[in-house]
Amino acid sequence: MRRIIPLAALAAAVVAVPAVIAQNAPTVPGVPDKTRVAAGTYAADAGHTMVVWKVDHFGFSDYTGIFGDVTGTLVIDPANPAAAKVDVTIPVAKVTTASTGLTSHLLRAGKDGGKPDFFGPAPADAKFVSTAVVMGDDGDEAKVTGNLTLNGVTRPVTLDVKFHGAGDNPFNKKATVGFEAEGKIRRSDFGITYGIPMVSDEVDLKIHAAFEKQ
Repeated sequence: MRRIIPLAALAAAVVAVPAVIAQNAPTVPGVPDKTRVAAGTYAADAGHTMVVWKVDHFGFSDYTGIFGDVTGTLVIDPANPAAAKVDVTIPVAKVTTASTGLTSHLLRAGKDGGKPDFFGPAPADAKFVSTAVVMGDDGDEAKVTGNLTLNGVTRPVTLDVKFHGAGDNPFNKKATVGFEAEGKIRRSDFGITYGIPMVSDEVDLKIHAAFEKQ
């Protein structure tokens, strides 16, 4: 004799299935929750921290490149975020673009012993050291001012920084905090004038940064 399942039991089972699936589904370890940020000193996760730059090329299109393998430290106390300090080093020699020809041009020596068009074959690392943090009203955003040293020149730069997320890295178990930042510089301020104005003087910066607690 065939067993008949009561309609109420069938409905309950149908409702329970999504809940079971959701319970067993993997969750993202980092979330935009400031209460997860622990006070202390953090080191930049070099494999997941990068500076993306963009210039206008001939007025036809934007061109983008990346500085990766960023190292450095962040000192932060969620009870006093305006006192945060960041000190990072950007290896200019590791610049990468979608064009091997352009990457080579950025790092090649100057013609006949002259000044390189861009960085040259052995550029010094760039460095950003914060000098002031002004928090936004919601506590998720801030204006971070600091000194950027690039191509042997140091200039003040202000970045618009947004908190991205915090949590524990599932692989190394380290408490991790992440941010996004945007800013603009003029490369002529740093002695890089080749191609202006055909290649824009203004450079847009977008930074993706992750820091692991030490």
